[in-house]
Amino acid sequence: MEESAQLNYAVDEAPPHLISLLLGFQVVALILSGIVLTPLIALDAAGIAGGATDWVVFAALLISGVMTIVQAAPVGPIGAGYVLFMGTSGAFIAVSIGALKAGGLPLLGSLIAAASLIQFVFTRYLGVFRRIITPTVGGTVITLIAVTVMPIAYGMLDQVPTGYSGSVHSPMWAAAVTLVIIVMLSLFGNKALRLWGPVIGVVSGSLVGGLLGLVDLQPFQQASLVGLPQQGWPGLDLNFDARFWILLPGFLIVTIIGALETYGDGIAIQEVSQREVLPPDYRKVQGALNADGVGNLLSGLMGTLPNTTYSTSVSVAELTGVASRRVGLYGGVILTLLAFSPKVSALLQAIPAPVAAVFIFFLIVLLFAHGIRLITSDGFSFDDGIVFGVALWAGVGFQGQEVYHALMPDTVAQLLDNGMTTGGLVAVVLSWLVSLKRERSLKLTVPTAAASLEPAVQFLTDRAQRLGWRGAQLSRLQLALEEGFLLQNERAQSAEGRKTTLVIRGNKQRVEMELISAQGGDNIETLLREENQSESLEETPVRLRLLRGIANQISHQQFRNGDYLVITVLRSSAEGQPDYVR
Repeated sequence: MEESAQLNYAVDEAPPHLISLLLGFQVVALILSGIVLTPLIALDAAGIAGGATDWVVFAALLISGVMTIVQAAPVGPIGAGYVLFMGTSGAFIAVSIGALKAGGLPLLGSLIAAASLIQFVFTRYLGVFRRIITPTVGGTVITLIAVTVMPIAYGMLDQVPTGYSGSVHSPMWAAAVTLVIIVMLSLFGNKALRLWGPVIGVVSGSLVGGLLGLVDLQPFQQASLVGLPQQGWPGLDLNFDARFWILLPGFLIVTIIGALETYGDGIAIQEVSQREVLPPDYRKVQGALNADGVGNLLSGLMGTLPNTTYSTSVSVAELTGVASRRVGLYGGVILTLLAFSPKVSALLQAIPAPVAAVFIFFLIVLLFAHGIRLITSDGFSFDDGIVFGVALWAGVGFQGQEVYHALMPDTVAQLLDNGMTTGGLVAVVLSWLVSLKRERSLKLTVPTAAASLEPAVQFLTDRAQRLGWRGAQLSRLQLALEEGFLLQNERAQSAEGRKTTLVIRGNKQRVEMELISAQGGDNIETLLREENQSESLEETPVRLRLLRGIANQISHQQFRNGDYLVITVLRSSAEGQPDYVR
């Protein structure tokens, strides 16, 4: 099996405690500003200040620390078993501001807690939802964050502390220094400097702001080193009135999109954390999503913005070659301890508003770029362009109240005034319509047994013949299904009473056969890679060799509630000459 040459410590290996502690501290230093500044900016935009900020920061750090530990050391199905640092999600800024303005922290907490429940449903049926909640949908909603958040960041550029009497140009200089440093390090720095760019920019901008009188350190000086926030738990709004139902759709959409980000991080961290190059284990991804959902639920109950996995975890593991879960354990403990230090919270709250505005500006820029990468990750088809374009500009139009706003009932207008909610709903509906157009699938469910092979092959034959497959081409399809079906059947765990669903999708040039069954044994993609590296064909099962020789593409995704084996066969351009290169 091929191994990673740059990995010093894999996920299951234990580096010295000092190395783990220092790396954990390094990641905390990289993500600390994001964890704290994100909720502070939402509170500031909603006009909420005072003791509420101390509580929100305390809860955000505490939940981030605890859930980082759970990601590294799973509790049952909750947690990935990898180093995935958790922190406040920037994707929730826009919808959270609306909730805070409508009902403060109690309403925000109720909405977050309620919306978090959909993540558990999404995680359980991840195999089903993956065809509707596509990267195009996720990327579109992420790009729409900029529509609502950028005006907020721009509005902070000239904010100054109460009683400030200095030059009106000072905020501009603090913001300019911050932006120039972040952009220059991001463009021209090496991997390490790019990681540290936002932190260095914020520190530099704050130092300039301090020299210009924009920093008020009195709260920091008065704060105790260890303690709890003076203001306690804000409570929950359990009235479930019109405000709740109008705002809930936006939270549901952003929760799913946040889950898509965690989905990507759960795959990426596996790629950089294992010595052997293996296909992703989607059961681990589901564990990461479950931990994300628990973190969101706790965030709502405690009254702070939701959390998500930070891709910084992947970058640091790749950069240092240390992916041991011990790093995540130390980092989680550090975050948890920092939550009980009011001085840390006060220091981060002293960052000048223009500097924080640039940090959020850059965060949104990165989110926007991430959204574009998501949309184009599987290519960019005509259908993708329609989904993205219509959803994006619908979101922009409704956010600006340009689309028949005066003609809509008040409740409908309040729901659609959030561009991310409107654009997200449009993207989901269009994605569903595209999936209906593309798939036009037929399904057959049979007992998981060898005797079911004959009706399955007949089902495929009837469908393929209607698509124009004949002769040797039809035989290839039948043989591919036969080998895949029997291979899945042999691997099924306690197959008695279990069912296998065969889904056929295709056209004259391409047929995709999806076999959905109960959990089995080893991943078939892993077995195929081992077969590629085997020096003796005698060591490779005949059924596996046949399947690899017939199919053009084989994808095997294993989830907690089932296996999805997808076998794709392309029509040959000439008899005996496939139009693909193996």
